Amino acid sequence: MGITTAVADRKGKECRELSRDNSVKTNGKSKKGRRRQKKMVPIQRLYDTCKEVFAESGTNIIPPPENVERLRAVLDGIRPADLGLTPDMQHFRSSVTQQYPTITYLHLCECDQFSMGIFCLPPSGVISLHDHPGMTVFSKLLFGTMHIKSYDWAVDDPNTSAANSSTAVPSGVRLAKVKVDSNFTAPCNTSILYPSEGGNMHRFTAVTACAVLDVLGPPYSDPDGRHCNYYCDYPFARFSVDGVSVPEEEREKYAWLEEREKPPELAVVGAKYRGPKLVEH
Repeated sequence: MGITTAVADRKGKECRELSRDNSVKTNGKSKKGRRRQKKMVPIQRLYDTCKEVFAESGTNIIPPPENVERLRAVLDGIRPADLGLTPDMQHFRSSVTQQYPTITYLHLCECDQFSMGIFCLPPSGVISLHDHPGMTVFSKLLFGTMHIKSYDWAVDDPNTSAANSSTAVPSGVRLAKVKVDSNFTAPCNTSILYPSEGGNMHRFTAVTACAVLDVLGPPYSDPDGRHCNYYCDYPFARFSVDGVSVPEEEREKYAWLEEREKPPELAVVGAKYRGPKLVEH
């Protein structure tokens, strides 16, 4: 999700070097190593898996399908208690004096290959429509009910590609196709989006208090061209464009997206993660 670099403590960006276990291995893995793996807390298992899955991470580099499924399986197995989270924590309460509910971001880790963090949303909290350029993103809803609306650009759709070169479309406005527009209630499967498909632009709206664990590979980076962009979305009927052929019954599947500045109503604050310890290496 975009916003992570605005609230995360980037002083821990460089991964620390730890000593490795050099014990004698049996059948490719030592007994001591197997015991350690069995006792490993879920957040550490997630970190170690990310280190391997995103070892060759870079802009528009998607991990192999077997690695995507491997990381998805680890995320699917994580529960709120594994991260020290409960719905009654202060992070998930709305203040009657606030016009827009404040979202709390718990920074877990960030290095050049990936980042991990938790978004804590009070009821009615909204993470505005934003994108993830050149990134593969895993989002795990830990608890609560959330509405997700996501889009992919419609440039590859043969019936709508003409819109991208039409002078009738205002500058900065592009046609997108709806990928997801539904409520999700935990427990549910981890969602995955890719650089050009899967719903790369999305908006999260908390129906109830909810928490989302996010893994981004690679993370946002302005120098590398991975800047978080925000958008307004408009119904397809908002603009009349010559050369665009979309059947009437399918027009709800499309929308016009216009890039905007970071929305003033998006209020995100950082807080210290106090769950089970994570050792970076």
